[in-house]
Parts: sequence; structure tokens; C-alpha cells
Amino acid sequence: MLLVRRAQNPGKGFWTNPGGYIEQLEPIEETIVREVMEESGIEAVVTGVAALRDQPRDIHNVYIAFAMDYVGGEPRPDNYEVDAAGFFTLEEMAEMNVAPFTRWLADIAFRGQSAGLLKDVAPIVPLNGNGLFRV
Repeated sequence: MLLVRRAQNPGKGFWTNPGGYIEQLEPIEETIVREVMEESGIEAVVTGVAALRDQPRDIHNVYIAFAMDYVGGEPRPDNYEVDAAGFFTLEEMAEMNVAPFTRWLADIAFRGQSAGLLKDVAPIVPLNGNGLFRV
């Protein structure tokens, strides 16, 4: 599993999945690919939605965790948001300072019983610019 170590708060020192916020008018799939590349140096393609997390707080956050396939590149941190990056097994992660949400995602990735919501590559109607995922 690809992980990055956070260099800033919140979460400084924790290993997490790469991620970030979507920019106005940016398609969600482009956001995911961009954030993974920026934080880890890894090129990957989105294959589906693995999990959702609803976090009601002062600022209500909804997190969408995407399944991806590795395309290329060597893990390298951006040395701003993250100070380390790499691929790790569950066994290696057990000895690391992994954020709780990321531990949950790793369990889904390695032990999940569902394919999740898969990218719809051939929708029945053209919906250009939409990120479409289905069961």
C-alpha cells in the first residue's frame, strides 16, 4: 500500500494515504491522480471507490478513498506536505505510526470482501466531465 508521512499538522509524523482537496471545477479523478503524484511521485490510475468516511466536525468533511492501479514512478516525498513515501505491507505497517483512518483503509484494501464501486468506463449515456462509479 502506498503511504506518505505527514510533515505538517494536522497529522504530522503519521503515515497516511496520499490525498488532498479538490479544486474548483477540477474533475475528481484528476484530483486523485494529481494529489498522489504531488505527494508521492507515483503515477496511478483510478479504478474505483474503496470507502467513504463522513466526519461531522466544525468543518464537515466527507472523505472518498479511491482504489488505484500503479502505473509508474518511484516513491519520493514532496518535502513540503510529506517527508517520506513508500510502498508497505500490512506487516510493515504494524510497526509504523500509521493514522487510524489509514489503518482502516489498509484493512479494506488487503482484507476487503467487496470490489467497491468500480469506475464506469462505458455509461449508457454520455456524461462527459462526470466521475461515474457503480456497483
